[in-house]
Amino acid sequence: MKSWPVVIVDKELILRPFRYRDRSQWNEVRRINAEWLAPWEATRPALDSDNPLPTFYQMIRYYNREARELRSISLGIWLKSQSGEQFIGQITLGGLVFGAYRGGHIGYWIDQRYANRGYATRSVQVLTDFAFTELNLHRVEINLRPENLASRKVAEKSGYYYEGLRPRYLHIAGDWRDHLTFVHENPNNFN
Repeated sequence: MKSWPVVIVDKELILRPFRYRDRSQWNEVRRINAEWLAPWEATRPALDSDNPLPTFYQMIRYYNREARELRSISLGIWLKSQSGEQFIGQITLGGLVFGAYRGGHIGYWIDQRYANRGYATRSVQVLTDFAFTELNLHRVEINLRPENLASRKVAEKSGYYYEGLRPRYLHIAGDWRDHLTFVHENPNNFN
């Protein structure tokens, strides 16, 4: 992998790490989208509820440490415009494992005001390409809730195929939820 921080550009779309100065945009977009994202957001089971959520600054330090150690790469999704960069979502290539597995998983969310414009799909496509070309991963998964039809379309349009059901896979919206697993394999890595 190129040295951290990694920046991936696709026309007006920029995937880049968060910086401390992004805090106000992050907070505003998360506030505006709280209800929109609630059905899909990871939550913490009761046994983890004693641990407070990290501050924005702690989150940034954690993301940078995880990326430098090649365990997880979390990037903001930004739109380039004449007035600068507009924060519109987040995408993560996480659970990175090398060796015999060489895989990971992608998770993402998009600001409701920018939904259905292809930005989530393009973000998944360019991060998948990065995973295959820069990290030489063999397999990338997207795990999504069965009722999240928009996310399913993103996975399918990005070249992922349905592999199966994972019952009670992740703690989402306050309970253990089933997920559908979609997979993309590196077409240049079948040896």
